Amino acid sequence: MTPYSAPLEDMRFVLNHVVGLNEITKLPGFEGIDTNLTDQILEEAGKFSSNILAPLNQLGDTKGAQIENGIVRAAEGFGNAYNQWAQAGWNSSPFDAVHGGQGLPWTLTTALWEMWDSANMAFSLCPLLTQAAIDALERHASNTQKETYLEKLVSGEWTGTMNLTEPQSGTDLGTIRTSSIKEGDHYRIRGQKIYITWGDHDMTENIIHLVLARSPDGPPGSRGLSLFIVPKFLINADGSLGQRNDVRPVSIEHKIGIHASPTCVMSYGENDGAIGYLIGEENRGIEYMFVMMNNARLAVGLQGLAIAERAYQQAVSFAKERVQGKPIQGSLDNSTIIEHPDVRRMLLGMKSQIEAMRGLCYEVAADLDRANKIEDKDEREKAQAMLELMIPVVKAWCTDTGLAITSTNIQVHGGMGFMEETGAGQHYRDARITTIYEGTNGVQAMDLLGRKVVRNGGETVHTFIKNVQETIDQLDTKNPIQLSISIHLKNSLDALNSAVAWMIATFPKQPGQAAAGATSFLEMMGLISGGWMLARSVIEADMQLKNKQGDKKFLNSKIATAQYFAQAFLSRAPSLLYPIRDCGDCVIEFEASNF
Repeated sequence: MTPYSAPLEDMRFVLNHVVGLNEITKLPGFEGIDTNLTDQILEEAGKFSSNILAPLNQLGDTKGAQIENGIVRAAEGFGNAYNQWAQAGWNSSPFDAVHGGQGLPWTLTTALWEMWDSANMAFSLCPLLTQAAIDALERHASNTQKETYLEKLVSGEWTGTMNLTEPQSGTDLGTIRTSSIKEGDHYRIRGQKIYITWGDHDMTENIIHLVLARSPDGPPGSRGLSLFIVPKFLINADGSLGQRNDVRPVSIEHKIGIHASPTCVMSYGENDGAIGYLIGEENRGIEYMFVMMNNARLAVGLQGLAIAERAYQQAVSFAKERVQGKPIQGSLDNSTIIEHPDVRRMLLGMKSQIEAMRGLCYEVAADLDRANKIEDKDEREKAQAMLELMIPVVKAWCTDTGLAITSTNIQVHGGMGFMEETGAGQHYRDARITTIYEGTNGVQAMDLLGRKVVRNGGETVHTFIKNVQETIDQLDTKNPIQLSISIHLKNSLDALNSAVAWMIATFPKQPGQAAAGATSFLEMMGLISGGWMLARSVIEADMQLKNKQGDKKFLNSKIATAQYFAQAFLSRAPSLLYPIRDCGDCVIEFEASNF
């Protein structure tokens, strides 16, 4: 399999010159973080990803995790890699120093996570769920619970999980049956959960499960759910580990991909009942769990970018080495396939979409930092609103695009791509889950439409439109490339304005017709977001070229890549207005018996 090399030059460009990491580090709590420090952190993360995590990726796919006598054994080499990861402090990077964290901005941490995901997505899923659990506990746990669990979760000494899904309850969490019975200062939890990522393993001495279960006397449906801490091993008063709790892995799911990430069926309370501790108040479990889910949705969108980057690097390497035929525009026989126009088209399509996704993921992470750290209440609320608007776009558009890019990688390889030896198939198989978990992309589209656009009359999406328009106004229309980008971005924005107006008018009276266009609406938002980020890159790259700053070859590549994205992908956004507005009647009225 092709080695992984972190794209540090592009990462630094986006962080420092497009999304404004230097401005983020001026926010309260980020004192002492400067460009020299962030460069060193990125450099070391790149080394760890390339040297430690990436070599385990294909081995983990072929060998996978195993379950033996009710204990899950991590794939070969993963335990050692995890110990190095935790000891190096990578797990603690974004968390509060009060609990042993390093307090780095999420903007920077997102770039680190891109590297972990690219190098070995199955591995990175373990600390990803820990990260989500920490976030939920920081926001909603009692002080005693924080003192008991956070320090060891932040350090990586323990890991965390998120337990929602049950055999009869997928997206519809209101049908959850796992029960809780109050018993003194704790509860007894009974039920079964499925699809629990890293639900059990032998890499750490304890695992802290966050479990969604029905309150003892709660109302029916999702309103009667509470969130509980259920540790694998109970914790004694002195902080040492006590007896094994009544929770165990029943089996590991047999999956298409991410074989080294044990996706477990978990049983709670087969004997006396698993001991669980209520987080916050009863009947507010959905509210608390959404903290974890929103955190995870941004992280999953980033996985789409990351696995696309890994597939792209493999495709480029193969295209530069594979000798095949004579290019139509050339005169040399036996050229490498990178000389063929269609192969170049595929590679440039991959590259341009990756750079668009990277800009978007880092921008949304910057919104997360602004929402957490800005002192002015109004500005903080604006950042939070933009974050919530863009989370479903990042999750769905980046994973749909990432999956398509892993498929293109197979196509670049030709017949060799269909052979498992090349490793191209693993990226495609691993990427396939990203469009499904943490809420399918159809669910993300409905979340964007119903909760983020229609609910407030389009206020936040119109702020987004205004932000994009400001970038259009900054483009130099005397420059042919910037003019081209400006035209495509303006046409797309006009279409989005029309789509928003139609959705706001239609959804209250004909929700089914509006819902039928939700996925196309989200795709339009994704394309415009990516085009917006690349337009900002072009403005910065041109300025650096005029001032004779930066690497000329890299900057010219950025401009050409953005131009291609605008012409090949952003240009498609206006056409999405037709399926958004015109297909709903056909979808709703089509007889089910005709399928």
